[in-house]
Amino acid sequence: MRIPAPTFVLCALAATPALAQPPGFHDLTTIDAAVAAFTGTGAGQPGGAVMPVDRRLRLAPCYSPLVASWHGMRQDNVMVRCPDPGGWRLFIATSGNGRQEAAAPPAVARGEAVTISVAGEGFAVSQSGEAMEAGPLGGWIRVRTSAKAVPIRARIERPGLVVVPID
Repeated sequence: MRIPAPTFVLCALAATPALAQPPGFHDLTTIDAAVAAFTGTGAGQPGGAVMPVDRRLRLAPCYSPLVASWHGMRQDNVMVRCPDPGGWRLFIATSGNGRQEAAAPPAVARGEAVTISVAGEGFAVSQSGEAMEAGPLGGWIRVRTSAKAVPIRARIERPGLVVVPID
């Protein structure tokens, strides 16, 4: 039987006692290996984890293979979770998603008046508001409808228009 590469790496690292956790806790090197296998880059390298998992963590053992996925629209965090019943999940910061991003000019400036559109299946409602952050096309920023309103996150559709999608 052929074992997929990430699973093999996780199994091989789980057997190394060098930085092993105390008995009864999950071996944190398997989390580092899962992130490296998912991103294709090791910790501290462009596109990989910013740093290895903090060795002070004490997580319950995970008996199933770890599951890694991108977390967030910018793909700058990896969520590693234990799929066991009652399992845990960690969010690991990465130095980007591996691609070299050019500095895109902002489509919306901080303090700029914008139209906030809330769109769902079969409807759309718009209201004027203010951008609390600058951002490029497709980026997510905080906006508010008035000076005392609670900020919400919206995606920049085009200059002057942000959208809050409702799924």
